[in-house]
Amino acid sequence: MKNNYVKRTQKDYPMSFKLEVVREIEQGELTRSQALSKYGIQAKSTIKDWLRKYGNFDWDNQSYKPMPKSPQQRIIELEEKIKRLEKQKARAEHLEDRADKKAILLDWRIDLAEKEFNIPIRKNSKPK
Repeated sequence: MKNNYVKRTQKDYPMSFKLEVVREIEQGELTRSQALSKYGIQAKSTIKDWLRKYGNFDWDNQSYKPMPKSPQQRIIELEEKIKRLEKQKARAEHLEDRADKKAILLDWRIDLAEKEFNIPIRKNSKPK
């Protein structure tokens, strides 16, 4: 009988995953034990190390205070912000294009109605 157990190291986990686990623990969504079982992390020390490296707890003074973010954390946050902004931009461009097409279609329909019924629909207000 073969044992399929594979020993994992901290390097096996992506940075975004580590930061998410730390965030969930610090915000009280999970305990360390719950995080171990939820994500299949093999050692309590792994999570403890992540909390020390990436968390907001000041281990030297034993108090919570915002610690400066590591360059890796800042890069991940900025990459996520870029993705969000790119999605928002694409949506805005789509809506703008759609509005332009609607305006063109409406103008075409008004032109057609004016010709068909031989009546002016648009106001011809001229400046004084």
